[in-house]
Order: sequence, then C-alpha cells, then structure tokens
Amino acid sequence: MNANNAVNFLKLSLHGALVGYLAGFRNGKNSFIFSEEFRHDSNRPTFSLITHPSFPKSQALISKVWENNHRLPPVLSNLLPEGALRELIARALKVHVDNDFQILSYLGEDLPGALIATTLAPSEVPNHVLLRLGEARAIGFDDNFYEKRARENRFSLAGVQMKFSMKAKDGRYNLSKDGALGDWIIKTPSTQHKDVPQNEFTTMTLASLAGVDVPEMKLVELDKLDNLPPISLPNEPYAFAIKRFDREGDARIHMEDFAQVLVKQPYQKYGAVNYENIAQVLYQYSGDRLADVQQFARRLLINILLANGDAHLKNWSLVYPDTRTPRLSPAYDIVTTSIYIDGEKEFALNLNKQKNWYKANYSHFEAWATKADIPWKAVKLHLEDALEKARMLWPQKIKNLPMNEEHKLKLAEHWGRLHSDFRIT
Repeated sequence: MNANNAVNFLKLSLHGALVGYLAGFRNGKNSFIFSEEFRHDSNRPTFSLITHPSFPKSQALISKVWENNHRLPPVLSNLLPEGALRELIARALKVHVDNDFQILSYLGEDLPGALIATTLAPSEVPNHVLLRLGEARAIGFDDNFYEKRARENRFSLAGVQMKFSMKAKDGRYNLSKDGALGDWIIKTPSTQHKDVPQNEFTTMTLASLAGVDVPEMKLVELDKLDNLPPISLPNEPYAFAIKRFDREGDARIHMEDFAQVLVKQPYQKYGAVNYENIAQVLYQYSGDRLADVQQFARRLLINILLANGDAHLKNWSLVYPDTRTPRLSPAYDIVTTSIYIDGEKEFALNLNKQKNWYKANYSHFEAWATKADIPWKAVKLHLEDALEKARMLWPQKIKNLPMNEEHKLKLAEHWGRLHSDFRIT
C-alpha cells in the first residue's frame, strides 16, 4: 500500500458530543469528517457558527469531507499559536513549523474554547470513516510523540505574542499540567518593544472606563511565574495577566474568533474582510444582536481613541455560554500600537472603505451602520456615551496608570490629532 495513505487520526469532541474525525495523511493532506450523530442532532453544540442549524446551507456543509493540504480548515488552524510560541512548540516536536496537524495533535487537550482533540489508536477508527477516505490506512502515533506529551506542559493560545495558559494559586501562577485547565493568560514582556504589559493594562483599563466589557486583569511580577519554558525575557518587572473567559473553574466555554467565523486562515486576518462583515454577523446571529453591535461599535471607537492598529479578525470573538447561541466575547488585546510603529495611523480592517484614524468621524460610523443594516440612532448613542466617558475620565485617570511616561505623551498627542468629532483634550 502507498505510504502516503498512512493516516493518523484525531477525534474531536465538544461538550461531550462527538463532532467528528480529523485525518492527517503522511503527504500533508488533512481531511475532516463530521460524525453521523453530530450531523443529525438538531440540538448539537455549536462547533462553528457556519455549522449551526440556522446558518445557510450548514447541513450540506457538514455532510461533506473537508479537505486541505498542510493547513487545517480555518475553524481548526486558528486555534493554534503563531509566531515565537508556535516555533517553540514545533522545535520541541521536531516537526515543520507549518505542520498544523501535528501541532494540533500535541495541543489538543487545552485549546481555546471547549473543543478537545484526542489521538486515536488504529483500532479506534470506525470503518465507515476509513471508507470515506478511499484507501486510507489508520496508523498509530509514534511512541516518542506520547513521551513528549507526557513530559511537556501543553496548551494552545492563538496569537503571535509569547503567552501562556497558567493556573493561579496562592498568588503564584503555574503552567497548567496533569490535565488541569489554565484560568489565566499570562503575556510576558516583549524582547522587541518596551513595557508592553504596562501598555496593555493601561489601555484595557481606559477601555473599561469607557464602557467596554473586559475580563479581570492585572500586572504580575515575573518572579511569581513558575515553570516557564526557557525563553528570553527583557529586564522588565511585569507580565500582563488576563482572566480566561473561556474557562469557568473546571468547565470549558466554547468560543471562536472571527477568522474562524468568516472562514479565513490566520495569514488572512488583515484585510480579507471589513468591520461591516463582522457587524453583519453579530446583527444576524447574536443572541442579543442589538447589545452586541452597540458594544462592537463602542470598541471600534475605543480602538481609534487608543491608537490600536491591531484589531484584526483574530482579536474579535464569539463566545457560546449556553453551548449553542453566539454572543460577542469580552474584549482582549487592546494595545496602543502606534507608540511602537512610527507613522502608524490606520485600523487593521476597513471601516466604510477607509482605514485612517485621523480621518474617521461620525459619518464613517453612520455609513458602516447603514451597510450592516443596523439602526444608526441606537449605535450613535453608545458612541456618544463612550466618547463622553473617555473625554471626562481618561486625561486624569491615565496619570495614575502604569504606562511608560513617554508612551503617555505619545497617546496624548494622538488624542489631539483626531478628527474634531473624536478629539480628546
């Protein structure tokens, strides 16, 4: 038999329901097959919005085999880390950094959200699954793969920054192990940019003062982090800690970012769609559509006010608190990026066909709302409220926040350059 037909298998489950089987071929092809139970369950938990029974053509979509070369389908590939953390994991596994299947196999028990990916022995793969894949032959994972899994802490956090899922106990933070779920995301300081944890803590605090829904967060001294892998860290005192909203004790809460929702690979997170597309999804499918688009609009404005040019697709998410119905997740990854990028002045995505912070005004938001078929009056009230809070609270509050003083001056300069509709003095 052709060696390329040798296949490793993963079982994907969600809240105890079998979602399906993921096949990783030796030649790099990946195939995903939904289980019969999942396909025919009208009350199934939501794996991705596109598989929800109310989504157009969802039943036809989950009836076919999803096939990709090297990359996994976006709903799975976007669960995996990018950048330095991904490189660290690939080196430990001795696999190519683009090998999605092997990295998912390794991280599958602590993914973002509630999905669990479990390795299968050949005898555990149903015959009907093999038949749908032609001449596929199920094989087991190598013994050294399991040895690596046994001795390493394993978790997956999507994103390019070095960050870790950790368990808080008695004021200290440990990498989750022995099947325990991490309840905090810890972002270590950057070796490229100065005082990023203080930046994020400050901007997220300012965002919350302007009515943005944010998780619990804090700055944590580096000497309170235990069992970190051997990574380079700058001579800075703090990491940024944010409570995981996809964990509640030992329970997992499912979520997906908008690259997953809109079926885009991680490399397409900038520019493949626009903020109107995200708003349309929220307004059509959210369990509280008006509240969620109002919060979304508020955050769009806050990203302008805080000079955050990195609000790309993966920095917006849906969360499924009842396992089925989507809601806009709390905010995360709001950072003043302009202080690190000379001359930066643009959104990550288009807002009414333009991306310039300094040209943005109420008319752009009104056109955005019109295109997404959202009542403008209901949105404008929330923009005005966010702006009023920012103007009234931020100039005084920022004085006592831990952002680098030079960075505070640059942010204040940014406020003065905004369109008169949004300027803060």
